[in-house]
Amino acid sequence: MATVHPTKHLTNLTEWRRLGEAAIFPPDSRVELINGEIFDMAPIGFNHAGHLKNINKLFTRLMPEHLISSVQDPLQLGDLSEPEPDFMLLKPHADYYSSRHPTAEDVLLLIEVADTSLKFDQNQKLRLYALHGIPEYWLLNLNDMCLEVYRKPFGETYKEKSTLYRGDTVDLLQLPELSIPVAAIL
Repeated sequence: MATVHPTKHLTNLTEWRRLGEAAIFPPDSRVELINGEIFDMAPIGFNHAGHLKNINKLFTRLMPEHLISSVQDPLQLGDLSEPEPDFMLLKPHADYYSSRHPTAEDVLLLIEVADTSLKFDQNQKLRLYALHGIPEYWLLNLNDMCLEVYRKPFGETYKEKSTLYRGDTVDLLQLPELSIPVAAIL
């Protein structure tokens, strides 16, 4: 008798969206599709939520009016991934992305806020974002109270990584006219 090894059942965006339409997951579930796998994400704690609110308020005040901010909304990355990044700064779109989810080409800046999810965001999410060409990925590392800035995607990684702290400032690669004190984010 031949040996049969169990295999994963990977899903794609079509099946993923059908699961959502069929209400397979409870309404309050936090799940994301990453490379065909469905991940249960940790609940959002107070510290994470407060920092995200601060980031949203800061960028709403500083960014040019034509750009679109997106908080914990789906991002379509190919046919096998649809993460929900904490914050994205998006290029303008006539209908504010009501006819489709943004894709990597629409993203100017993507930010993840991490405490319990730090290793996942530094590894799986970083590889995913780099592979799809997200030009600038910021990881607000609440464990070490720093901002990890990743730029220039190259394969499964980024060519540039810098770690910034309270006394530093950060400029956006896509919007060099914006200079933000890291203390305003931390």
